[in-house]
Amino acid sequence: MKNVHISKHPFVLDKIARLRDRKTSVADFRRLMGEISMFLAHDAFLHAKVKNVKVRTPIGTASSMRLSHDMVFVAILRAGLGMVDGLIKLYPEARLAHIGIYRDEETLKPVKYYVRLPERVADSLVVIADPMLATGGSAVEAVEIMKSRGAKNICFICMIAAKEGLRRLSAAHPEMPIYVGTVDEKLNRNGYIVPGLGDAGDRMFGTN
Repeated sequence: MKNVHISKHPFVLDKIARLRDRKTSVADFRRLMGEISMFLAHDAFLHAKVKNVKVRTPIGTASSMRLSHDMVFVAILRAGLGMVDGLIKLYPEARLAHIGIYRDEETLKPVKYYVRLPERVADSLVVIADPMLATGGSAVEAVEIMKSRGAKNICFICMIAAKEGLRRLSAAHPEMPIYVGTVDEKLNRNGYIVPGLGDAGDRMFGTN
């Protein structure tokens, strides 16, 4: 899977260990999600395109580089909301999108229930965020939705992925870079990542 990039950053590994801990409080869980997202997004942003510009400083003119396109951050609801905070700290000017997908508990297939996107995303760098990549169904669906709206430059970031979901997403969209904090071995019969961290949405919102 040449399009898959697994983080080896010590800070990412340390923060994911804290995130997994069942004793981690709701407040710390939210903070850690934002912090991990910033590290993962750092690599994703390497795909941003820049252009030459002239900038007037208080003393003279500097030859500089600026982004040549905008960014769109896509949160897969609801857990993906926890990653947006870290992303917008890195680039507050980004436009935000939300895609609501839940997994049917019996079929484990994705069910779309909400899509709210900015207009004109064809020339944007689109970063899709979801903390957990389990079966991969929701992620594949989210990427297909963005492509159907004209997005061409897309990447995906997640904190913990199961091997099964990673293979599925990579096979469905082999041209799309995927940035992962760490990879777990398997899924249980309910489609949850093992050992994972439980339900990221419940832990982030305090509803578990």
